[in-house]
Amino acid sequence: MNVSGVVHVVDGDTIDVGRTRVRLFGIDAPEADQTCVGADAAVLPCGAWVTAQVRAIYQGEHADCIRVDTDRYGRTVARCDVAGNDIGQTLVASGLAFSYPRYSRDYIDLEASARRAAAGVHAYEILRPADYRATRRVGSKVNRGAGHQTVVSDCLLKGNINAKGARIFHAPGQRDYSRTKINPAKGERWFCTAAQARAAGWRAARR
Repeated sequence: MNVSGVVHVVDGDTIDVGRTRVRLFGIDAPEADQTCVGADAAVLPCGAWVTAQVRAIYQGEHADCIRVDTDRYGRTVARCDVAGNDIGQTLVASGLAFSYPRYSRDYIDLEASARRAAAGVHAYEILRPADYRATRRVGSKVNRGAGHQTVVSDCLLKGNINAKGARIFHAPGQRDYSRTKINPAKGERWFCTAAQARAAGWRAARR
């Protein structure tokens, strides 16, 4: 069933069209809590920024959507146009979303152009949203037994949050690596690479 109505922006790739929750087809925007890293190593709230930009462009506009599928959360997956322009195409070209080749290859070339132009989030070091979500799930792959933690993956960097709220990642061989414990309930997590950790807002331990 196709959908038309006034847009309410939920996040960078999800909108309500009238009373229907729509996940935009073929794109993947940064998660609302996702951060990125600038050239000066500053950690920036790129996910929240993307949501604000999408809201500024589309909030209150009228959209016409063609349904493609229904996702596992019950959302309508659709291509949506505003004033005859494809929302997904606009967001990827502006660097506000990534193409999502797992589901569609329609926007791959647009993303490559946006990346070359350093448009939007491509001006920063940022994980693809799917990779960012994967780092948040790694904690569920940890075995706990006899007072020890053993990670069941190749993601060996420990993203710890200290008492002052600083996000620090530890690599095997560093002084505090073995005694650092990861508590996913506190927002701590495992990372596969230093680039992933930095893009998520963690800095490397100094020792």
